[in-house]
Amino acid sequence: MVKFVSEKIRKKSGARLASVQAVYMAGFSGLSVDEVVEDFVRGDVGRYAIEEDCFNGEEMVELAEIDKPYFEKLVKGILSKKEDLENSLRVYLKDGGSYDYMNATMQALLLCAIYELNYTVEVDKKVIIQEYVDLAYAFFTKNEPKMINALLDQISKNVRI
Repeated sequence: MVKFVSEKIRKKSGARLASVQAVYMAGFSGLSVDEVVEDFVRGDVGRYAIEEDCFNGEEMVELAEIDKPYFEKLVKGILSKKEDLENSLRVYLKDGGSYDYMNATMQALLLCAIYELNYTVEVDKKVIIQEYVDLAYAFFTKNEPKMINALLDQISKNVRI
């Protein structure tokens, strides 16, 4: 059975994926926030992904169009509040310093998720959590998605009623 997903929802999901990539890129590229956003909006970056095919190995596939205004809102908001978001994440982690030892993709994903939980009240918290857990499965294969689910659930109980 195929699930129906509206174009609007698909574009928002794409914006979330692109925002994780952009936050990661901003941390390592030396580019300004505006340059990173512009690269994604123009399609210079983030247009393709590697997809594994059990028969043919890996292939490059073009990603669907993203909700560009939402993407820009996320990336600029996250990066403008990055220090506050990082400090907030440290409070929720069992070992406050463990955030500093996470890989950069995990950090970017958590920054995006906690930003949405805190600053985008028009999206239900369960939707946000599910979207980022799904993204975690795209990036990680071990226990990370379960940890992200538990962490975001705990955070959402404190930042959303």
